[in-house]
Amino acid sequence: MVTAKIIDLSGNVKGDVELPEVFSEVYRPDLIKKAVLAAQANRLQPYGPKMYAGMETSAVSWGSGRGAAQIPRIANGSRAARVPQSRGGRRAHPPKPETDRSEKVNKKERRMAIRSAIASTADADLVSGRGHKFDAQLPLVVDNAVEAVEKTKDVISFLQSAGVYDDVMRAKDGRNIRAGKGKLRGRRFKNKKSLLIVTGNESSLFRSARNLSGVDVVSVASLNAEFLAPGTHAGRLTVWTESAIADLEGMFE
Repeated sequence: MVTAKIIDLSGNVKGDVELPEVFSEVYRPDLIKKAVLAAQANRLQPYGPKMYAGMETSAVSWGSGRGAAQIPRIANGSRAARVPQSRGGRRAHPPKPETDRSEKVNKKERRMAIRSAIASTADADLVSGRGHKFDAQLPLVVDNAVEAVEKTKDVISFLQSAGVYDDVMRAKDGRNIRAGKGKLRGRRFKNKKSLLIVTGNESSLFRSARNLSGVDVVSVASLNAEFLAPGTHAGRLTVWTESAIADLEGMFE
């Protein structure tokens, strides 16, 4: 039987909790990566040109006898249009909006990936290997009272008492302006991922912690491999509530 310490909002140990078997799952980075990449692929928005892009033009061929190639040229000019083999013409093989870019993962593989990612949150070497800063014993289990916290300052106070607030500051200080044209297209900043808080049910904590840099709050029923392993790298610093630990038993079997 594997147990973990339960702390209260002040960071004091209030008891022990028996961890479910999922925390003993074998580490499978291959399945975790497969599940995360599939989740990202299934969020892709279809993209591509409209059906007649590059075809709506006044271009007609000059015909023979001019010593020039017989390709369509725009009216009152000489620039080529419509044909893909000429400069100024349409694209030959543009991306098709109807292309299916989704990826499928077997149900057993996806569930095993989630179990493996959950077990990775209790491995201090994996968690520190992702760059997280913490001074706490893993897995970090907290009293259910944290779910009722309504003020962000109270969440910060708890994270400081638990020894994980340094990781939030790491994420805040790691916010950088993106290089390249992406900064003009709604992706100006690159943000670091910090800790994940897993609760039993949706509560006021979802609002009080949402403004903290890199922090995600999710109910155990909505847990997936991408929350637990952002960027396909397992070992995210995770805070579990008592009710979340209780609900984990048999959930991803």
